[in-house]
Amino acid sequence: MPQPERNEQQRLRPAPLLFEPSAAVADPEHFFDLESMDDPRELLSRATELSLAFRAATDRAVEFQAIAAAQLADPRRFDRLTTADIAQRAQWTEDYAKKMVEFGRSLLGGATP
Repeated sequence: MPQPERNEQQRLRPAPLLFEPSAAVADPEHFFDLESMDDPRELLSRATELSLAFRAATDRAVEFQAIAAAQLADPRRFDRLTTADIAQRAQWTEDYAKKMVEFGRSLLGGATP
């Protein structure tokens, strides 16, 4: 299936998100070891990397939500859901669910009517 054109910014591969040890997660002030950095240049660099990684992860997750919504709304499915049902499951408004279904269909290459 064809992939939609991506702009140059979306092609950037931000720093990977690393999982934090459970002991560090228990400390509310701990965030990917940023609080322990003394060099502001290093802090800015790592915080920027994390910010870009979170944005990229959010964008990718939204794409997967849209694909799932389009698949669930596919009229060829015997267990198809209405946009109202999708909205309720995803805690969206029905208008937003309709837009996500359309977006998902565009990501799938318009394969579903």
